[in-house]
Amino acid sequence: MDEEDTRDFNERCAQCSEVNWGLTDGGRFYCRSCHNVTERTREVVNTDFITNSRVQTISKGSRKQEKNDGGSEWYVCEGFQLVLKKQVEALEALGVCPQMKDEILCNFWRCYLQKSKQAYCKRPAGEAVKALSVCESSTDVDSDPERPSLLHLLSLSESEGDLQTDCSFASSVSKVSESTSVYSGSVDGSLYLMKNQKEKLRMTMPMTLSFCYMALLWVREPITLSEFLRYVVEGHIPYLNVFQHFPEKMKLCGLDLKIFCVESWPVYEEVFNKMHELAAFLDLPRFPDITESCFLHPDMLCMKYLMEANLPDELHNWTCRVVKKIGIGEVDFLTLVPGNKSTRKVKYDVLAAAVIVVVLKLLFLLDDHYEWLLSEHAEERNKNNTEGGPYFEFKKWYEVVKHSLDVEQKKLDEERAKYLWRCEKPLFYSVKNKSKVLKRRQMVVNLQSQFGKLSGSVQRAKKPNPSSFQLSWSEENTDGSCFHGHSLKAILQEKRGLLTAMNPDYWLCTVKLCNEKLCGHLAHYREVEFPQSYHFVLGLFSFLLRVQPSYIHDEVCMIEHKLFNKKLYKKLKYNTVLRK
Repeated sequence: MDEEDTRDFNERCAQCSEVNWGLTDGGRFYCRSCHNVTERTREVVNTDFITNSRVQTISKGSRKQEKNDGGSEWYVCEGFQLVLKKQVEALEALGVCPQMKDEILCNFWRCYLQKSKQAYCKRPAGEAVKALSVCESSTDVDSDPERPSLLHLLSLSESEGDLQTDCSFASSVSKVSESTSVYSGSVDGSLYLMKNQKEKLRMTMPMTLSFCYMALLWVREPITLSEFLRYVVEGHIPYLNVFQHFPEKMKLCGLDLKIFCVESWPVYEEVFNKMHELAAFLDLPRFPDITESCFLHPDMLCMKYLMEANLPDELHNWTCRVVKKIGIGEVDFLTLVPGNKSTRKVKYDVLAAAVIVVVLKLLFLLDDHYEWLLSEHAEERNKNNTEGGPYFEFKKWYEVVKHSLDVEQKKLDEERAKYLWRCEKPLFYSVKNKSKVLKRRQMVVNLQSQFGKLSGSVQRAKKPNPSSFQLSWSEENTDGSCFHGHSLKAILQEKRGLLTAMNPDYWLCTVKLCNEKLCGHLAHYREVEFPQSYHFVLGLFSFLLRVQPSYIHDEVCMIEHKLFNKKLYKKLKYNTVLRK
């Protein structure tokens, strides 16, 4: 039937130039190839046709606009749509390009709705009955022509419509039996948790972050995943208790809380893996190239992390040499190709931190002995240094950075311990307990207010603006706490016109890498098995990226094996001959 509806519309799509049109539930033409929705609509003349047509997207039959408690009927996918809208608007406020919302994330979301058979598709009748308990009126089209569709609302700009205050945000769906939403405020909340979706990616709150990061990566914004998740934890991007922003008519209770209520910090690995699963699930093409001028290139990120770790600027030359030597700065290595299992998934921020760790091992060895000898040598040369800048002393750097790191880590731990997971908006699991919950909540607020006045507690200060740097160092300080301009000449020697490390040795974190697909990692990391200097450097970057030290250790092992591949091959071959 859809082919007959679009038979007379032969214009080419403005985005992909294809002629492959479908109809939305609002009567608009959309491209099946790129999911672009046009402003053109189809006028229906024959009224008999309306009653016999089958809806291609979420059907919009007759239903109650208002529930007994004053709320409107809404669906779980609409809740996630609102969450995504709030998150991308917060990113726009941080300076992300405006095109990311309407041109990138919007199309990703439409594609997901189609792939997951929630919209823009012909839903099998059996699945519709099983999932939503639809009655015979499921084939009726929208009984309210003025009611906007679900997908049209996502593309609305602020001037066209506000999803927060518009009570018609929830898309009309066919009449649903009352038993489907007994234990939830949404229509399909209870069924959503019971669905068997092994073959699909069921939407979750962490996946909203994966959607946003995927869009950020597509437009190559200068925000890494670790930085993005830090903004989430700091509250600059809605995630924890984001359902507080739901419109009043979208009642949230019961099983909805298991879907939208988050009581844990976002995990780097989970968001990262889900993003790659999403990109493959949506059949996205190759992402835009990560070139040398892109912020996500290792050379650019190494410069940023060297500054934040208070390390000498001269180390950047060494990180660039390592990146070029092992080829991890190549476009094909860095650019994401969804579904390509032959290439390794690149964690741009973790990779750059691992490059710096490898360079520090090349120059200072980090074996709890050699770096201190080099530091004493640099200290002696600084005493007699009358020209140029000071020489870099590893011991002094360690003391300065460790003090600042301990202070910031303690502050972070206290903030997380004091975090109130309960939101200001009262939540209840059933309508019967609503009055009790509201009364109890009001008592708690009154008691907190009274105790606050008695104790003279100061109200929380307004959260500061987000910053790309957690640790800041200024060269204007006279106490010598900034090491950016310090020289490495005290630990280098000249050979054949090139500066090389005085250190002739190197120790490997592991001789043989694990199978990442089987073990889940490339190498095992146990703190007691490695020098304290190495562990301190890992801990420093672990704090800056808010990831486990083992993640950085894995990348260090990978870089080492690429860097010393020939020597390792000869050594392993020699050991095999000895065994024979």
